[in-house]
Amino acid sequence: MLRIVGCTLLLASLQLAGQETGRGSGSAGAAEVSINVSQTAEPISPYIYGQFIEHLGRCIYGGIWAEMLEDRKFYFPVPAPGAIWRETREHARVLAASPWKVIGSAQSVTMDSHDPFVGAHSPAITCGASGETGVFQEELALTKGRGYNGYIYLAGEASTAPIRISLSWGPGEQDADSVTVKKLSPKFERVAFKFTAGADTENARLTISSKGKGQFRIGCASLMPADNIDGFRRDTLELLKQLKAPVYRWPGGNFVSGYDWRDGLGQRDRRPTRTNPAWTGIEPNDVGMDEYIRLCELINTEPMISVNTGFGDAYSAAAEVEYANGSAETAMGKVRARNGHPRPYNVKWWCVGNEMFGKWQLGYMQLEHYVLKHNWVEEKMRQVDPTIKTVASGEAGAWSRGMLTNCADHMNLISEHFYVFRPNDDVAAHVQLIPSNIKRIADAHRLYRKEIPSLQGKDIRISMDEWNYWYGPHVFGELGTRYFLKDALGIAAGLHEYFRNSDLFFMAHYAQTVNVIGCIKTTKTHAEFDTTGLALALYRNHFGTIPVQVVCQAAPLDISAALTSDRSALTVGVVNPKAEAADLKFNFNGIKLSQAEGWSISGNDPMAFNQPGEPRRVDIKPLPSADLGGNVSVSPYSITLWRMPLK
Repeated sequence: MLRIVGCTLLLASLQLAGQETGRGSGSAGAAEVSINVSQTAEPISPYIYGQFIEHLGRCIYGGIWAEMLEDRKFYFPVPAPGAIWRETREHARVLAASPWKVIGSAQSVTMDSHDPFVGAHSPAITCGASGETGVFQEELALTKGRGYNGYIYLAGEASTAPIRISLSWGPGEQDADSVTVKKLSPKFERVAFKFTAGADTENARLTISSKGKGQFRIGCASLMPADNIDGFRRDTLELLKQLKAPVYRWPGGNFVSGYDWRDGLGQRDRRPTRTNPAWTGIEPNDVGMDEYIRLCELINTEPMISVNTGFGDAYSAAAEVEYANGSAETAMGKVRARNGHPRPYNVKWWCVGNEMFGKWQLGYMQLEHYVLKHNWVEEKMRQVDPTIKTVASGEAGAWSRGMLTNCADHMNLISEHFYVFRPNDDVAAHVQLIPSNIKRIADAHRLYRKEIPSLQGKDIRISMDEWNYWYGPHVFGELGTRYFLKDALGIAAGLHEYFRNSDLFFMAHYAQTVNVIGCIKTTKTHAEFDTTGLALALYRNHFGTIPVQVVCQAAPLDISAALTSDRSALTVGVVNPKAEAADLKFNFNGIKLSQAEGWSISGNDPMAFNQPGEPRRVDIKPLPSADLGGNVSVSPYSITLWRMPLK
């Protein structure tokens, strides 16, 4: 079995002699690169291209989910007693109180807890003291000519009718679209509406008001672009499809250790809103397991669900497995069927907890205690469905060693996480931060395999289910860091390191997919690939699956090669973190190849970035057909990928 180190594949079992290890110092002129397709390594698992989404910041709400209204179920009292928004130390703007404002006297709105529609209370609006009375929410973004669909649950006295619901994009009467509710019932009834925006704006307003007398109540409200797909943003879905990630991890992350998955079941409007247990803001529970599974169906990916081993217990985790995979005759399968999903979801992949080694984690405990909990939870989950594949919570060092020693019979994979929190101004050094972390973890696990008796005869591979750069201001909400061309180079080099250790890494989940340290960024009206998303999409769509031997001295270039699964073509990836072009001379050791089809992500500025709604500054561009039999040049600050059919 071959293992790649730096630009070099080493035969671990055959022990090839005379090979260079690591990256050399380079040489004048074209760097020589030897590629030997007769020496292959363990196939690259497609799961290396996985993604991770968490209920955090604008990853799901404001990124993937299409709902436009904040606090649509009135978790916070109206009106807000203080500032509606607060700023985190990383300059992210997060909701701190009700965004709903009052038309008329502030005393006209009270929070009725006697018979709330959902949660602890619903707003009751007393009309008649002045002209128009009601509530509104602003800072809504509209696109001219675009349709918007919504609904409101209303109840009240007949004398308060008619109720006017309007969407306005300007100050004038003509700058609004509205509907009128002529009758009210004492019980909440759903009123649907459709609007068409007459102008582009970032500060549209949804208003619910009356000029009558008496009282009316609002249960909840919703507003989405009319082109949403089952509640998901169409523009974001299109980019997710282009990523072609084979698996998505959900719902966390730190979030899961305080999450009751049952809160996300049933009629969406009746689900309780909670304070986010791990992060800031609130969790409306509009996206639960059923919606997550639907998302996976829409983008043709596999689900991977994390269960709560923080504040959660084994019986709750087992019930969650039964809800997902049990027949409609089981207790939780019946609940799923009542919720409109009689057929089991057949979720294969399950994370047993998240980062339980960390003192920041809800329910954290010492290793000697947690190994008992892990085994208990995993056993109960398997009693429900023996076919599931489980991933244990690991961290390279004493924790992973302890988990592998005590829990090897209760896992299929072990999780590892890493983030790069400190960027480097030197681009080559910055790029190297990602692969060096991957190699560090791979080296640790190779040692465990030699030293831990319980691993003998087992092949417990790694799921790197969180990995990324994480630095800079939060431009796109909480943890919404922006990525630059140099980060894309690092992600590509990281993929190369996974390929070099294809015998160890079975899964990896880039964290997180949208906005939150994500490879896709969104505004309220646009979605776009960040630079790192382009690197992931390039390799997922064009790189091979069978690593082959690469020998080179071309530091700081990072080169990887692989055959396609049918061995009909050779692919070569080159990351150049230098400010100058690099010349390469390939030696394919007698293999005859056709002209190379190629693609490149490059630029003169390593700090170039993409902004949603603007032309791409960084993009994947096709290259002219080339013969790699001679000298070839790769651009400065570039990722270059070639595919060559074998003759």
